[in-house]
Amino acid sequence: MNILTPHDGPDISPIDSGGEWHSATFWVLVVGASALVAAALAVFACWITRRRSTLAHKLGGKRGPDKALVFQPPRRATAVRSPGSATHYLRKSPSPTAAAPPPTTSPPQPLPPTNPVMPSGGNSPHTPTAPEPTPLSKELADANATEKPKPIEPETNDGKLGDLHFKLRYENEKSALVVSVVSCQGLPGREPAGPDPYVKLQLLPDKQHKVKTRVVRKTRCPVYDEDFTFYGIAPHQLAAITLHFVVLSFDRYSRDEIIGEVVSPLSTLQLHSGEATALCREIQPRSLKMRSVGRGEVLVSLCWQPAAARLTVVLLKARNLPKMDVTGLADPYVKMYLLYNGQRIAKKKTHVKKRTLNPVFNESFVFEVPAAPNATLDHVSLELLVLDWDRVTKNEVIGRLELGAEGAGSARHHWREVQAAPRRQIADWHKLKE
Repeated sequence: MNILTPHDGPDISPIDSGGEWHSATFWVLVVGASALVAAALAVFACWITRRRSTLAHKLGGKRGPDKALVFQPPRRATAVRSPGSATHYLRKSPSPTAAAPPPTTSPPQPLPPTNPVMPSGGNSPHTPTAPEPTPLSKELADANATEKPKPIEPETNDGKLGDLHFKLRYENEKSALVVSVVSCQGLPGREPAGPDPYVKLQLLPDKQHKVKTRVVRKTRCPVYDEDFTFYGIAPHQLAAITLHFVVLSFDRYSRDEIIGEVVSPLSTLQLHSGEATALCREIQPRSLKMRSVGRGEVLVSLCWQPAAARLTVVLLKARNLPKMDVTGLADPYVKMYLLYNGQRIAKKKTHVKKRTLNPVFNESFVFEVPAAPNATLDHVSLELLVLDWDRVTKNEVIGRLELGAEGAGSARHHWREVQAAPRRQIADWHKLKE
């Protein structure tokens, strides 16, 4: 018979009660965390709902709870109207430094009689009468009182270009000449509203000091009141200085139009130090200087090469050009256009020759004539423009010349000689025309 000992058989140990407690605590924590997350989501959903309802209330109920927010453009500001008038007015804010006006009390208005007495020959009580004009409000009356009166613009100019008003003052301490452009009166204009005038000023004969005023829109009587100070002018140099004013009309889409000019030499004036001298000069047209004298002549040499379909133009010189500047000189240069069937197809120009009435160019230009190799000069012409270069204003045309088969006089004769004698340089003088 076998006797079992305590160490025989499998080992059996008691169950630890601490493992069951640890498992229960873990699940309690998980359930609590889930409850907190659910509570947070509920609070966030409640906040979103209240926010949407608040926005819907601000929009005046125009948006449903399920519609997206729509961008609302800002309202356009409307002008303020006077309670007793149909016109617009702006309310003027009181000045912080002005004294407060004393309070005024308006007297009581008497009541209208119940049975008004009609004058003899007047309307009957049943006839409607025109309403009385409503008095202006205080703000509108103040605005009308402070508005600057506009200058009266003349309707007719009688062929005149108007007047230029300016002031001169010399300061010995600074060796400076102060020119004040005040205004222009009676300017002409193509548009009914008037031109857009401004004034350019330069000191002759140096042409170094050049200034201009601002542009005043749509008026024949512009007011500038602008001062221009020219330094470095000694008292003994004043007699040799000439003021050259040019009045122009601004054009946004093309070159500015020249209205006229004013030339005022200082040799005829007595300028005292610190004292302003007011002057008024009539505006003169710039074309007057070329009415009494001719426009000069130009020497041109032409050579036609039919095989290469090329026309060589040599501009040699010009003579007896009119005086374009107050100094008695000009700054000429020449523009050339090649025309085919009346249309410009090529353009060339020479260099500017400064301060001369008899410029010498000696410049050669080659034009390619279309319809090669059987090209001819029957449908070709050459247009020359002699211009006076100016840094301040636009370049003014001195004269023009057209060479071609349809020309007249010496121009037509010269063109036929070139056609009859190809590959030869033939030169001739031509008078410039307007």
